This record gives sequence, C-alpha cells and structure tokens, in this order.
Amino acid sequence: MTAVEQQEKDVVAAGAPLLEIQDIYAGYYVDQDILHGVTLRVNQGEIVCVIGPNGAGKSTVFKAVYGIIGVRKGRVICGGRDITNMPPQQALKTAGITIVPQLRSVFPQMTVHENLELGMYLEKNITRVNERIDYVYDLFPRLKERAKQQAGTMSGGEQRMLEIGRSLMWEPRLVLMDEPSAGLAPIITKQIFSAIRRLNKEIGLTVLMIEQNARQGLEASHRGYVLEVGRATYEGTSNELLTNDNVRRAFLGGH
Repeated sequence: MTAVEQQEKDVVAAGAPLLEIQDIYAGYYVDQDILHGVTLRVNQGEIVCVIGPNGAGKSTVFKAVYGIIGVRKGRVICGGRDITNMPPQQALKTAGITIVPQLRSVFPQMTVHENLELGMYLEKNITRVNERIDYVYDLFPRLKERAKQQAGTMSGGEQRMLEIGRSLMWEPRLVLMDEPSAGLAPIITKQIFSAIRRLNKEIGLTVLMIEQNARQGLEASHRGYVLEVGRATYEGTSNELLTNDNVRRAFLGGH
C-alpha cells in the first residue's frame, strides 16, 4: 500500500465521508451553470439516493464527480483526496470510482465474458482479470450461465446485471448508478434493487445512485437527497424523506 493509499484509508477510518461534494457549480456551457452550490456526502458502506424532477441536475452531479464535465467552483473529495475535474480514466484508476450509466452500455455483439473483460481494460495482468471475472460470476451466477452468450440477446434486467457486474471488476471504492431501474419492468426493478442491497450487505459496496423511481430508490438506500433546480433542497435518512409531507406530495405520490 502506498503512502497516499494509507492516508486515504486513515481518513475514511477516522469517520470522514468517502465522497464529499462541496458547494459545486457546474454546467455544460460557460456561465450557464446547471448545479448551483450542490453539497452532499456518501459515507463508506452507504447507499445514497438522489431524487428530483427531470431537469433538476441529477445526472450533471454524476458527470461532475466523474470528470465528464468541468466543475467551475467547489470541490469533489474522495477518500480525503481532491479529485475535482479529474478525468474519468484517472478517477477509475486512482480514486476507484466506477459508473453504471443510465443508457444501456453493454457491447451487444460481444459475449458476457468479453464485456466483463472490458471492465478491466486498464489491467495488463490476465490472471488478475480472470480472478475478478470469477468473483463477479460468484456474485451473479446467471452471468456465469450466459458467459458465452452475446450480451445484446439478453433481457434488459440481465443486461443491467451485466453492467453492474462490469462496474465491480476494478474492485471500486464507489459505484455511481444512474437510474438503475430505467426501462425495466417492475418485477425486474425489484430484482435489481435487491441485488444492490445484497451487494451492499455482503461486500460493503458503497453506492451513490440517481433514481427517477423515487420511492423504490429511497427504500433501497440508507440516506437520500432531493435535488431541485440544481440545488439540494432536502436531505435525510431514507425514512425521513419517505415520511416528509413535502417530499411525499412532490415526488412520492403522497397526500
């Protein structure tokens, strides 16, 4: 373990959040911010869900954390290290952050096994790659059953499972999940959220997710944030948000 890695481990062990987004301003064009001072945190071993209406800036938060768009003001801290505006490849390799995008990202003409190999495209040690693939197969036996099947021929739920499995290949410290239920039937959505909770319980997976299905996203999480017009307007435990009258009326269909 390097001195930097030990320092980051000590920071997290001391109780500091694994991820801190500190008062960030970011957008897609100069002087046209989508995010206006967003602050949130994710502790190690937590599942945190961000909900809010379309256009609130939820996906922009992920893109700012992952270095896809630039942060104009504020900081992104992971494990005590400033990763603000760190390019995606570096965020993966040095900060241990992976992402499961909203839109399907499997390579349809490639097999399940080949898709998993791409999850460690930066790793040159083939033995290490195969060890990680076996690890994912242990977590998701269905993927092992379909190892030689073309990914594009699988169901939507199986493809989402493959995307989650691929995100675990690099042994990440944090996984960003952008609407894991997008485009899935209700019964498959329940299975995906069940898998996320199981991974959190069994391997301590830390997850920051965006979810349009606000109720199910919060029910699968420890804490949550409500984002509106580029600002975090509510935060709390999942139960606090699920029982908050304003949040229920606006996002959960409550009265």
